[in-house]
Amino acid sequence: MGSYSDLLFARPSLIEGIGSTIDLFGTFQEYNQSQTPEEADAKALWNDFKAIGADIQNSYEIITKKNK
Repeated sequence: MGSYSDLLFARPSLIEGIGSTIDLFGTFQEYNQSQTPEEADAKALWNDFKAIGADIQNSYEIITKKNK
């Protein structure tokens, strides 16, 4: 799942993670933002479909490998 499920979360680097321990006002965090709520929903829905497609492909490969 990985990259499909963290669309709306910040992905800080190691330095940003260390710096966040002293960031009392949350100014270092940068989140993935969309222009409108509809755009955010569309992005999330698209990533859901990609995750489902990846799961189906993975299942197909496992089944075909077992049946050879």
